[in-house]
Amino acid sequence: MPQPSRTFLKIIRIVDAIGAWSGKFACWLILPLTGGMTYEVIARYVFRAPTIWAFEISYMLYGSLFMLGAAYCLLRRGHIRCDFIYEKFNPKTQGLIDAICYLFLFFPGMILFLIAGWESAYYSLVMRELSEVSPWRPPIYPFKMVIPVSAFLLILQGVSEMLKSLWAARHGEWL
Repeated sequence: MPQPSRTFLKIIRIVDAIGAWSGKFACWLILPLTGGMTYEVIARYVFRAPTIWAFEISYMLYGSLFMLGAAYCLLRRGHIRCDFIYEKFNPKTQGLIDAICYLFLFFPGMILFLIAGWESAYYSLVMRELSEVSPWRPPIYPFKMVIPVSAFLLILQGVSEMLKSLWAARHGEWL
């Protein structure tokens, strides 16, 4: 069985390291999310003094956690697929199916997501957009910037997964 080139493996390892780092970074967002929600529950139900900021903090942190963790989820093969059918195929067929799906479904969708996310985030940054959900009105542009960053991380991780899929399609084994 042929061995992949050092450059091929280095690209995959670097991209996978970035995907792993983004997941580890995103998981730390659970701490302020949990802290904010705990504070809100205690303030609301113990002291009868609900906050005006808890809802906005929760959706911004949870949304960021969800979006920034998507590349890590792709790295760990955690996204939805029809495993009960897919697992019956040999690695060559699995690699071919994955490569085709990445090329024709994943990358076009993620590129559009990156472009639309960047336009929205940039517009929000330029106008210094504030939330209109509560009287607190925090800036929302940092939250919107998570969208293109997440799309970029997903595209980057998709490159690694595409390379692994092409290797499996050609050589019949996964890296």
